[in-house]
Amino acid sequence: MANNDTKTTLRLEIISTPRLPEPDLTKFPTLTVLTGADFGEFFVINESSLILGRSTQADIRIDDASISRQHARIVCQGTLVFIEDLGSANGTQVNGTLITERTAIADGDKLTLGKMVTLRFSYQDSTDEAFQRRLFDAALRDGLTRAYNKRYLLERLGTELSFARRHEAPLSLVIFDLDHFKDINDTYGHPVGDCVLVELTRRVLALVRDEDILGRYGCDEFILFCRGINREGSIVVAERLQRAIRSTEFVSEGRRIPVSLSIGVATYPVVDAPTSEHLIKAADLALYEAKRAGRDRISIYGE
Repeated sequence: MANNDTKTTLRLEIISTPRLPEPDLTKFPTLTVLTGADFGEFFVINESSLILGRSTQADIRIDDASISRQHARIVCQGTLVFIEDLGSANGTQVNGTLITERTAIADGDKLTLGKMVTLRFSYQDSTDEAFQRRLFDAALRDGLTRAYNKRYLLERLGTELSFARRHEAPLSLVIFDLDHFKDINDTYGHPVGDCVLVELTRRVLALVRDEDILGRYGCDEFILFCRGINREGSIVVAERLQRAIRSTEFVSEGRRIPVSLSIGVATYPVVDAPTSEHLIKAADLALYEAKRAGRDRISIYGE
């Protein structure tokens, strides 16, 4: 955790892209999500047996309420690949036909799990895989900061809120933006403002857990939501972000750029949030209060 008296200096500069390795053209079995909240996600079948399901212990996890915790199994035997249902509540289909026993699948087959999720089975090589992952990444990520984009953020927040409600677990949402960001753009130029957003995102991602979701919600506004983190824990997260930015010097061409955050926090079930929009509104009201109180501070909804 950074000490308030210790400064980390970040010099904003363009970083060159590393050269990519030569592709491996060997074909291997894959699954691509065609429908559902995880649309576009791509999985390589690289084990002889893989469990598909909603459980965090599943080999291929698909977080949809209509999918059982251990829903189906993919089995590889030599050059053949099979799927079998594991007694799921809503069944497994291959090309629209409900299966009741282990069934062989072929390139291009569509697998439907539960009511909403369809996956395409296909054989791909490393070039195909890289292309699919770039497509998936482009569909989910903000082009500048590489944080998740607003569309994915809202879809995922709905899924996370449903999970929290189903498991009676807390879900915290931290919304923050840069104070006086327009002045940074006007004084130092938009390219420098963009670099500040990129470095801010990197700093935040270095502080949070892998399972936490960070997305760019607006021009200089970001949302971070944390599964299983209660109100007290969310305050710790917000304070950690604030300390990290306060202890960082953003420098461009020898000029120090003043950067600070205003932060609003809201936590389910402290906030009665029937929808994700209600939780965002609560955090946004807290953010407004932080700005009204002088900026560079944290405000907790309901306090």
